[in-house]
Parts: sequence; C-alpha cells; structure tokens
Amino acid sequence: MKGICTMMLVLSLICGISGGTLAVLKETTAPIIEEQELTYVQAPAIALVLEHHDNNPIQDRKKFEVDGASVTVFPAMNNGAPTGVAFETSGKGYGGTIGVMVGFDLESDTLTGIGITTLKETPGLGMRVTEHGYTTQFKGHSIENVTLSKNGGDIQAVAGATISSTGTVAAVQQAIAIYRTLKTQLTNGWS
Repeated sequence: MKGICTMMLVLSLICGISGGTLAVLKETTAPIIEEQELTYVQAPAIALVLEHHDNNPIQDRKKFEVDGASVTVFPAMNNGAPTGVAFETSGKGYGGTIGVMVGFDLESDTLTGIGITTLKETPGLGMRVTEHGYTTQFKGHSIENVTLSKNGGDIQAVAGATISSTGTVAAVQQAIAIYRTLKTQLTNGWS
C-alpha cells in the first residue's frame, strides 16, 4: 500500500511540474507568436487592402468589443485622420476556416479590397480564391449586396470552388456587419 501511495505522489508531482512548465511556456511565447502572426500573416494582407496612408497600421491598431468578441482594427491615416480601416474575419471553406482581411474606405463606405490570411483549401481549386482575378472583384465594391452571382449578387465564384468562394463572401459580409457597428467610433477619430 505504501508503494502505491509513493507512486501516486511521484506521478502527481511530475504532472504538476509538467503542467506548470507548459503554462509558463505558453505565457512566455504568446507575445512572440502574436508578433510573428502580425508580421508574416496579417501585414501582407493589410498592405493589399490599405494602400494610401502615412502611418503604420499595425502599430496604430486598436481593439474594439463587438457582440462580446474582440476585433482588432488596423487604421489607415493621413495627417492623423483615419481614412480607412481593415480587420480580419473568417468564413467556412471546404478545408477549414478561411481568414480574410477586409479593408474599408471610411469616406465612401466602400471596400478597399480583401486579402486572404489563412486557408487550407484544395490546391488548384479552393486555393484560387487567393488569386488576383477573384480578390479584385471586391476592390471599390459598395458594402451593399456583397453576394455571389448565383445568389443575385455580382461577385463571380471561382469555378470548382463554390464552397471556398462562399466562405470568403461570408467573411466579407461578417466584416461589413462589424464595420457598420463600429462606423461611428471609427470616424470620430483615432486617439
């Protein structure tokens, strides 16, 4: 009986030390991982959707609460005044979640474009939603009626990748809903 108790005590101690080590490791690496994601995943997409600005959108980013979720907004500013914003939303694709950075022009209420940040779609089919011919359909598009043509809109789906196209359009529609919720806060200045 004494041997079993000793074994349980040693095993509990090992588990406690392992769990504590993992918690410290996660806490230590979280900011590094966030910085890497900003630099190598989100920054290229932000550069695609926010073209004309004199600030660093990543350094000037701000978090907002929308329906209980945190949304990181990247501003495009000229002479200290916000002219556009971008933030990431996601939609369901064939291979999993598709991350989409969506940009908005604050003055004209139009899309400045989209950039795909993450996806696991089928090579040669679903991956084509990242191509110039598909993504350019969103640049300058009104925030009204962003819908695939098969559903009455004017966005042409990628042939053979309807699920991926539907997922990206759903992400854009989600971004538009967030944009409408935050519009007043975004246009009142960025301090």
